Amino acid sequence: MAVQVITMEDLNEFRSLLLNDLKEIIHSKPQQAKQWLKSKEVRKLLNISPGTLQNLRINGTLTYTKVGGIMYYDNADIEKLLNGNKVHAIPTLFK
Repeated sequence: MAVQVITMEDLNEFRSLLLNDLKEIIHSKPQQAKQWLKSKEVRKLLNISPGTLQNLRINGTLTYTKVGGIMYYDNADIEKLLNGNKVHAIPTLFK
């Protein structure tokens, strides 16, 4: 049985390689968002109550798809809702 000695130099090289690999993974492909979200995920994302989400459905503000008893919301529709209601700030300081 052969004994293999690991030196500090070996550990430092391994650490550098590992850090480079992790950086490459993190920066190479952005996290892709889920296309379909359940009600609980939408409520958490928008920080709203179940009643508010129901009102958004009822008045047609937010579209949904119902499969069985579960409602799904398209992430793109949520993005459109947020972007469509965006209020642009008008700088008035020191005018």
